[in-house]
Amino acid sequence: MQKIFSPKGIELNIQGLPEASILETEPPEKIGILVDKLPGYKARLKVKQGDRVKLGGVVFEDKQRPWLQFRSPAGGYVESIDYGPRRVIRQIVVRIEQPEQSLEFERIGPQELADMDRGAIVEAIVNGGLWWAIRRLPFRDVPDPEPVPPKIFLGLAAREPFSPLVELIIKDKRDLLLFGLQVLRKLAPEVVVYAHAADQQVLRTAGDLINLVVEGNYPADDPAAVLYRSKKSAAENRSWYINVQDLLLVAELLSTGRFPTQRLFAVGGTRAPRKSHFRARLGIGLQHLLGGQSVQPGTRLIGGGILRGYELEPDGFMGFFETGLAAMPEGKEAEFLALFRPGLGKPTNSRVFLSCLRKKPFEFDCSCGGPERACISCMFCADVCPVDILPEMLYKAILADEVEEYLSHGLLDCVQCGLCSYVCPSKIELTATFERAKIDYAKQVAG
Repeated sequence: MQKIFSPKGIELNIQGLPEASILETEPPEKIGILVDKLPGYKARLKVKQGDRVKLGGVVFEDKQRPWLQFRSPAGGYVESIDYGPRRVIRQIVVRIEQPEQSLEFERIGPQELADMDRGAIVEAIVNGGLWWAIRRLPFRDVPDPEPVPPKIFLGLAAREPFSPLVELIIKDKRDLLLFGLQVLRKLAPEVVVYAHAADQQVLRTAGDLINLVVEGNYPADDPAAVLYRSKKSAAENRSWYINVQDLLLVAELLSTGRFPTQRLFAVGGTRAPRKSHFRARLGIGLQHLLGGQSVQPGTRLIGGGILRGYELEPDGFMGFFETGLAAMPEGKEAEFLALFRPGLGKPTNSRVFLSCLRKKPFEFDCSCGGPERACISCMFCADVCPVDILPEMLYKAILADEVEEYLSHGLLDCVQCGLCSYVCPSKIELTATFERAKIDYAKQVAG
């Protein structure tokens, strides 16, 4: 078993982590599809408001790749279609009707899977509407089936705060996981299954499936960081990856012939009314995860990771790629005599505050601690970058629109972990800048 070590990164000492237990939610009355949070999609609607749609029915397709269809995780009728600027589709809400009508797909058994070629597997996943579950590096968008990637990375690790515990995800799902791995081995010549050395429970229960162990602080277990530390050639840069929960969805679709609907969510943060794991439907409303309770004034709800997620409205829905929900203080309250306080309760990555001596977890908030200022070339960002980029130099090359220079500084290696923005004393949104530049470059490459 190969081992790799990531010497950089940060392990956030944070309060409000979800408990290692699973609660069930009440059946929702409606679900939401956050179209604008699906990477690389330019949606063309296949339904209109008021239309009835079956569970597994097509609701939209990608304009540039019509074969890339997105199917509804609920049966009912389209209650609303929300648009943003320039008529970009933001959200589709489906109200569930009982009895819920559903489509049936081809059911594939283990022996049938063994006899199928790659093209047939791709067709089954695409037709089932779950090709979006697979992502490609370095752009983190949905890949075309061809060319064949050199590797597919499957991570059995979750070092990011408020991510669902992998041991809970794969509990009692071993047969489904094995079936999913058999699917992945049809799609690529090599499948890298990795776990973090600290996740001893995962190593005990799935150790025979793991061929790579990762050590290091967040984001050592990110697929891009794992690729950076383990790759042997530049050709591996176009590898694919898939989240373990998404792989279980694909395996369920193919093995049962029914569109899967359930996912495990983790809810945490000091303002969360219930800090636990919840088994709920894809596209679940936030109120179901919060138990119908109102959040305190001055609370921000964040879908995805706290360093690279996005703000959600209390009456909104979870995105299809996001499995963690954090409820954290906004941090907008003015602090009395802040200049003269030693900062015992303020998390810091440097030694600016006395809190650097504290071992107890901190209550994080969403405050940046001041407005954006000019870069001071402190190199704090380089000290934490898991893929050895010099973010300061990369940032300046992007601002100057020097494509060759920012590529040479490692834009495509960027993990988009958010750490450079977190430690920046000038409050520069470095990660957001790199993400936008990556998206723009992907469009240039696509022609």
